[in-house]
Amino acid sequence: MNPPPPYAVYLGVRTEETGGELLFVMPFGERVTGRPGYLHGGAIAALLEFAAFGALFEALGEERPQVKPVNVTVQYMRGGINHDTCAAARVTRLGKRVANVEAHAWQLDRAKPIAAAQMNVLLRRT
Repeated sequence: MNPPPPYAVYLGVRTEETGGELLFVMPFGERVTGRPGYLHGGAIAALLEFAAFGALFEALGEERPQVKPVNVTVQYMRGGINHDTCAAARVTRLGKRVANVEAHAWQLDRAKPIAAAQMNVLLRRT
């Protein structure tokens, strides 16, 4: 497995394997705070992106094509508060040249996401 990106390390993001699913967990703290007591939208978007790429690389297995995000859309549903934030993603399409991935972030209740993202990725296979 590749080392985590420096930005993930800076945000304190860690991974957990639960029930065969890869979760990305970001602790609440000063580095991820926007307005007082709430998560910064950029930190939430970064967590969703890490989860999306994690799911994509897991789906690709040993194959490591070059990946380039073509489009990323983030929907913010509610403010993130003073709790750990979890994110998970799933690949909805894995073609020869393009992949589509969905990611969701939540805090205390997975049924109440704080944000979601859709990512379209260009795959350059060698």
